Amino acid sequence: MILFCDNSALIKLYIAEEHSTLLRTEVAKADAVAVCRIAWAEAHAALSRRAREVPEDAPLIEQAKAALARDWPNYVVLEVTQPLIELAGEYADTFALRGYDSVQLAAAASARDSGSAVLFACFDARLNKAARVLGLHPLPV
Repeated sequence: MILFCDNSALIKLYIAEEHSTLLRTEVAKADAVAVCRIAWAEAHAALSRRAREVPEDAPLIEQAKAALARDWPNYVVLEVTQPLIELAGEYADTFALRGYDSVQLAAAASARDSGSAVLFACFDARLNKAARVLGLHPLPV
C-alpha cells in the first residue's frame, strides 16, 4: 500500500498536531510514502509561516525542516509533468479546488494508476471528498 501525503498530512510528520500519531502509524504500515514534488515548497512555506507567527517555535521549525530534508530521499516523489498539470486543471474545474490542491489530487491519482492501492492522507474536507469521488481512499479521521 502506498500512503500519499498531501502537505496537510506531511506537516503532521514534523510538527506535533492533532492526528500526528495516526499519521506516523500509517507511515509505519505503508510499503511506500509518496508525495508530490510541490510538497517540498508547500511544507517550507507552512513551516516558515508558523515560525513568523509563533517566534518562540523558530528552533522547532528549523528542526522540522532539517528532518524533512533527511527524510525526503526516502519518499517516492511524484513529478509535476504537463499531463499531471492538465489533469490537475480538470480537477480544479470539476471539484472547485485551489491550484496546488488540484495538483496534489492529480499526483495521488497518478500513484493509484500505477496499480498500487493508495491511502490518501489529507486533512482538507473538500479535497478528501474529491478523492473519494475519484476512487481514492482517504485516511479515516
